[in-house]
Amino acid sequence: MEHVDIAVIGGGQSGLATAHALLRQGMAPVVLEASDRAAGSWPRYYDNLTLFSPARYSALPGPPFPGDPDRYPHRDEVVAYLTAYAARLDADIRTGRRVTAVRRVADGGFELDLQGGERLRARGVVAASGSFGRPHRPAFPGLEAFDGTLLHAADYRNPAPFAGQRVIVVGAGNSAVQIAAELGEVAQVTLATRASVKFARQHIFGRDLHLWLAVTGLDTAPLGLLLRRPPAQPVLDDGRYRAALRSGRPDRRPLFTGADGAKVTWADGSREEVGAVVLATGYRPDLPYLAQLDGALDAAGYPQHRGGAALTLPGLEFVGLEWQRSLSSNSLRGVSRDADRAARRLAAYLNRD
Repeated sequence: MEHVDIAVIGGGQSGLATAHALLRQGMAPVVLEASDRAAGSWPRYYDNLTLFSPARYSALPGPPFPGDPDRYPHRDEVVAYLTAYAARLDADIRTGRRVTAVRRVADGGFELDLQGGERLRARGVVAASGSFGRPHRPAFPGLEAFDGTLLHAADYRNPAPFAGQRVIVVGAGNSAVQIAAELGEVAQVTLATRASVKFARQHIFGRDLHLWLAVTGLDTAPLGLLLRRPPAQPVLDDGRYRAALRSGRPDRRPLFTGADGAKVTWADGSREEVGAVVLATGYRPDLPYLAQLDGALDAAGYPQHRGGAALTLPGLEFVGLEWQRSLSSNSLRGVSRDADRAARRLAAYLNRD
């Protein structure tokens, strides 16, 4: 069985930032990525996804995001950036390595099972598989009997298959609004939400919001250590999305109250036939490989940690969780700060003797 210092599970933005931080601490991480390239979940997002942060705020430590620093990169640009970043990183990155289980061993280290029968022994482990691997599909009234197309935003790619259809997008976040607005160009679309959509201005006094988040310190404030539940983040808008809602493309309504066959029932009692429902309802941590590691996860599968450090398992760190420490913890612009903290804690743990 191969023995390594640190096994980093996940080769997307969180895993790459962690590998960079560990190398700076003099350690030799092995990055285990389930897919065929080190780009995380980005290649699987919808075609027209556009970052809400400018390129200058969307880079990992080291090389800046190429091109105009004030533009808002698209999905494929992020994929290309992460792929190039991984190629330049002097780390052992192994693609096609899906971790299926992590166990504690007698010497205080960890044993990892990989799909296909391979095993590794590691002195420390970083769970950096991110927050985007497990689409959240809440139970909505009647959807189990809905006969139309039902999919999560994770499976949505572009508007073409929905042209001319009646479509409902469920959700009030950035992805929900972005998807509903682009669908509204080719279909009759409703954005169904439990409450009104909260917007934040993309630009304030002519400068992008992310500048002000950095200047005021709000982007890095350790609010995640104080919050019991992560708050919903507003939709960043330069005016186009509010204009789309005002024009009714999409329109916004309270969540439907039921569904039967191809019809849904609205709160006012009206019923109509719908071709598709898109659930833009977010994601949950995707950490099934930690299920056998007592104390790593709670009953709902959420990591038990403080600021990324496992509460009862020294040598286990989390990176890339939503509100792990701050507003920017699971973003390209902020993940490196949490990765640095995790790397320093692991270096201290491994060198404690």
